[in-house]
Amino acid sequence: MERGELERTVSEAYRDRELLARAPVREAVETVVGLLDRGELRVAEKVDGAWRVNAWVKEAILLYFALRPLEPMEAGGLRFYDKVPVKRDLEAQGIRVVPPGVARHGAFLEPGCVLMPGYVNIGAWVGAGTMVDTWATVGSCAQIGRNVHLSGGVGIGGVLEPPGATPVIVEDGCFVGSRSIVVEGVVVEEEAVLGANTVLTASTPIVDVTGSEPVITRGRVPARSVVIPGTLPKEFPAGTFHVPCALLIGQRKESTDRKTSLNDVLRTFNVQV
Repeated sequence: MERGELERTVSEAYRDRELLARAPVREAVETVVGLLDRGELRVAEKVDGAWRVNAWVKEAILLYFALRPLEPMEAGGLRFYDKVPVKRDLEAQGIRVVPPGVARHGAFLEPGCVLMPGYVNIGAWVGAGTMVDTWATVGSCAQIGRNVHLSGGVGIGGVLEPPGATPVIVEDGCFVGSRSIVVEGVVVEEEAVLGANTVLTASTPIVDVTGSEPVITRGRVPARSVVIPGTLPKEFPAGTFHVPCALLIGQRKESTDRKTSLNDVLRTFNVQV
């Protein structure tokens, strides 16, 4: 099927699950997931500088779960019972996966990326030169750019429903410090740095403290920004308490390359990684 026909078939089946009884519909769903697995289709893509979500692709993933039976699976001496197989032919694809790292079928890892003992879920896209470090997780449909470092224990959230919701996006050249969490469709723009333990949700205040007055935004970290964990005072009936926020404390320098700039950031701002 052509892309337009795949989209129509999937969207119709998503609205009417009884259509899954038809073999061409099931084949269309399998085809979409196969295209995701090979990187020929993405859940979200950047068009004219803005991220666009292909909601029908998420619908296909949800239908895929409905179609797949639970079945026993094996990986060496390990035993599993699940619906979605893991990626195969890693050597041929130029992907380094360190045991027991796992990427599910329907996730795309671009040649040259490295998956340490972490996890990449279905629908995710991970770019070349990116390191998914030990116990880091890339949730369903998350889009991770090229030359990104997801440090140990980083949690990148998955977003499947509603299908039109923007997934978590970490653009090219970003550094995400250990035990950081990015969820609920937050966008981290190119070459930004998140210090260790930074938590970003759709409602987390991102406070720019580089000027004379704080400026608060949510849901998006500007390109080349340096962000660390912080707190804000908030009044409750029981008194004043401090709630989490993220502090934008500076910018990476344009005058240096990415590696030198990152080292300079860590020294200049004393950012924990």
